[in-house]
Amino acid sequence: MKTIYVIGAGVEGQEGFGSRALELIAQAELLVGGERQLALFPDFKGEKIVVGAKPSEVVGNLVRETRTTVVLASGDPLFFGIGRLLLRNLPPQRLEFVPNVTSIQYAFSRIRVPWDDAVFVSAHGRGVKEAVDRIVANDKAAVLTDAVNTPAAIARELIDRGRDGYAAYLCENLGAAEERIITTDVKGLVDIVAAPLNVLILIKEYESTEARYIPTLGIPDEEFATVRKLITKEEIRVVTLAKLKLRHDMTLWDIGAGSGSVSIEADHLLPNGQIFAIERNPECRAFIKENLGKFNTRNVTLIEGLAPDCLDDLPDPDRVFIGGSGGQLWKILENVDKRLAADGRIVLNAITLDTLTSAIEFFDNSGYEVEVTTVNIARTRPLTDYKMFEAYNPVYILAAVKEG
Repeated sequence: MKTIYVIGAGVEGQEGFGSRALELIAQAELLVGGERQLALFPDFKGEKIVVGAKPSEVVGNLVRETRTTVVLASGDPLFFGIGRLLLRNLPPQRLEFVPNVTSIQYAFSRIRVPWDDAVFVSAHGRGVKEAVDRIVANDKAAVLTDAVNTPAAIARELIDRGRDGYAAYLCENLGAAEERIITTDVKGLVDIVAAPLNVLILIKEYESTEARYIPTLGIPDEEFATVRKLITKEEIRVVTLAKLKLRHDMTLWDIGAGSGSVSIEADHLLPNGQIFAIERNPECRAFIKENLGKFNTRNVTLIEGLAPDCLDDLPDPDRVFIGGSGGQLWKILENVDKRLAADGRIVLNAITLDTLTSAIEFFDNSGYEVEVTTVNIARTRPLTDYKMFEAYNPVYILAAVKEG
């Protein structure tokens, strides 16, 4: 089978193609691409096929194509482009990629800002919430928007979250005569009707909400808004996070999140991960929302509901912390066991012997390797004439590893 050449179009029209790319296009019998890319070659003698709303159908037909074929894409075909779809449907050996300058790369050059430390977000066909989740987890973001997830919609979501401390650069119609670059802020984006072809660059200038703590373990309990006693104590929290053995890109379920204290501290340990704080109590959920804003969490999503019923739509976890089960411990563990990755960890904090023995029974019957640590904490009482210790109830921390 003949090689299919996948060639990126630059932002400057036909002038942006290199000599080899133009030579391959001239030799082609079939030219595939979007209407804008195909229009760059009005004198092409072979057949043209437009990649429209259903690119998978066109790509599927290329499997049996015997003619010399060139697929035109925007910028780098492997950067939010058709290259990924082609690689899923065709043997990699049949494809040769000829990249060009991407619109994002060009946009950064126009605003004179380095782009090697930026995160790249495509909102095409995705919800605005998912796009903003990625943005707020980073200090510099380049966003490819669409007709629904517009720059204004993204700005409104950022404002609603209290995370609007970004400088904004709206780069429209790059490389065309109508090119326009608007420098503003997130609030200014709300009133702008952007051109359909745009790149949105957001660069953090300040934290919109108050952050009184540098990311660290052991935030004092009194700094969290919480229902009385429904918080994992500071020292217990630190040991719990150590037993979870988190890595930067893991997915963590925090079941029975209470005040959200474990999720908030885990947020600093999972800069590229996902954390789902699951809580059924409406009063607790209100406090969790307050705490998430106060501590500027980036990767924590609050899930409102009763576990295990609300877990079905969540991505499979690498780590699970169970701080409260609402009387559903066995059902929760059964559900988690089906979803947890091999070598995944469950950490469970128990105050009563009933919870401890029930959890150990489940783990023993399910083939987990279990370690139990008893933690006794006593603190000096503040503002007293004598330094006396006040003891807290012991906590049993179970760490269970799922055997592969």
